[in-house]
Amino acid sequence: MKIGYAVPAGLLAASLLFAGCASNDNNNNGNNGNNSNTSGNNAAAQTGNGATSSPSATADSTAATTADFTTAIDEYRKYVIEQCDEFVKQTEGFTDAVKAGKLEDAKALYAPARMYYERIEPIAEALGDLDPNIDARENDVDAADWRGFHKIEQALWQNNTTDGMTDVADRLLKDAQLLRAKVETAEIDANLLVTGAVELLNEVSSSKVTGEEERYSHTDLYDFVANVEGAQKIYELLKPELAKKDPALEQTIGERFTALLNELAPFKSGDGYVSYETLKEDEVRKLSQNLDALAEPLSNMGTILGV
Repeated sequence: MKIGYAVPAGLLAASLLFAGCASNDNNNNGNNGNNSNTSGNNAAAQTGNGATSSPSATADSTAATTADFTTAIDEYRKYVIEQCDEFVKQTEGFTDAVKAGKLEDAKALYAPARMYYERIEPIAEALGDLDPNIDARENDVDAADWRGFHKIEQALWQNNTTDGMTDVADRLLKDAQLLRAKVETAEIDANLLVTGAVELLNEVSSSKVTGEEERYSHTDLYDFVANVEGAQKIYELLKPELAKKDPALEQTIGERFTALLNELAPFKSGDGYVSYETLKEDEVRKLSQNLDALAEPLSNMGTILGV
C-alpha cells in the first residue's frame, strides 16, 4: 500500500535514525568529491560491477528493434493467477483462525499469507479500490473505511485479541476472492510490467525499510522479500529482450538482485523471517544500499526496452 500516512513517534524516530546514517554516508562521499548516488555506488562496489548503461545512448542504438512481449505478458498473467490462487487459500486459513478466536494461529498465518499479495501488488493497485481495501494502513484512509490486513494486524498485536474482527475477516476474504476474479481479465502490458517492477522496489524503500508497513507485527521482512521476488520475476520475464538490447544492463540487474537476496538470506528463520525489530542499524543500512543499487539500473530497463 503506497498511500502516505502519519508515522507513529517510535517509527519516526527509527526512520530519522536511519536517515541520519544515510546522511552521514552522503557527507562522507561528498568529502571525497563524489556527488553521485552514494548507496548505489556502495552496493555497486559490493557486487564488483559498477557498470550501468547509459539509457539514452543504448536506446538510440537499439530503437529500430521492436520487442515482442507477448510471451512475457502471458507468463506474467499465469504467475499472477498462481500467486492469487494461493493468496486466497492462505487468506482463508488466516481469516478462519481470526474468526475462531485462535490468536496465536492467526498471528502465525498473517505474514505468510501476505507474501502472495505483496509479490503481485502492482496488479491490485491497478484494480480500483482493492489495494486500499486489502492493504491500507491506519490513516491511509478514513477511519470508517479502514479494513483489511492491517486492521486485523492492529487487533492481534497491539490489542492482543481477535474480538470484533469477524466482519473485518469476512470482508478481507471477499476482497481477496474479488482480486482473484479480476486478475483473469486484468489488462497487462509491457509498461505495467516495467513500472510494476520499479514500484515494488519503491514499496520496499518507502515503507518496508523504514518498518512502517508492519508497525504492529514487525513482520516487514516477509513483505520486503516478497516485493523483491515479485520484481525479480518481472525482470526474469523481460530478461531475454533486455539481453538483446543491453547485455551489460541485464547482467548488472541480475547481479544486484542476487546481492540483495543474499543480504536478506541471514534473516530467514525456519519457514519465515525474524522480527524487523531485531535488525541492527548497520544491517538496515546495508539492505537499503543494496536496494538502491538495484533500483537505479532497474529504472533504466523501460527506456532500453522502449516501453
